[in-house]
Amino acid sequence: MTSARTRERMVTRLIEQDIRNWEVLDAIRTLPRHFFVDEALAHRAYEDTALPIGYQQTISQPYVVARMTERLVEGRRLGKVLEIGTGSGYQTAVLAQLVEHVYSLERIRPLHDRARHRLNALKIYNVFLRHADGGMGWPDKGPYDGILVTASPERVPPELFEQLAEGGRLVIPLGPQEAQVLHRYTKVDGQIQEEVLEAVRFVPLVKGLQR
Repeated sequence: MTSARTRERMVTRLIEQDIRNWEVLDAIRTLPRHFFVDEALAHRAYEDTALPIGYQQTISQPYVVARMTERLVEGRRLGKVLEIGTGSGYQTAVLAQLVEHVYSLERIRPLHDRARHRLNALKIYNVFLRHADGGMGWPDKGPYDGILVTASPERVPPELFEQLAEGGRLVIPLGPQEAQVLHRYTKVDGQIQEEVLEAVRFVPLVKGLQR
């Protein structure tokens, strides 16, 4: 269930699904995804599927984690990245292997606390977590070379564009749950360029804290 062979099979599936960034694949290969789900679901951790983590939230399927990460880091080494929606901490841990510093926000206190415990247990120390509403971003720590959002709003909060550094990228799902599409925005000469990527399915981006 948790063997290197099992993880390698998962990576092979990602390659077959056209994930091509070898640094992203290596990051996923080395991370124990079963560590980020409840013990009762650990036997399904390396399936290419989203799994519930409580509080009506999910850990994204490996393909979506890989694709979003690949689109964020493509062609460059990023210094600071903001993640909206820490969730289980799995996407956070993938990013932490590829960028210098990750700043991650989670609105649900128990998920925030569990993610902190998991990341500490894995000795991942270049991540800074905050229990906060992600819709406003984390302006005090910006600007960011990349922003990755793991829940879907109807439209991009303008604060996130403001917190992008020049040349920075924002990867975000947009739209209602039945018709979400992944977008990538890049700030070039102070202007925002948009790319429409592919259909996805995420929980909605919700405002307000939960303790």
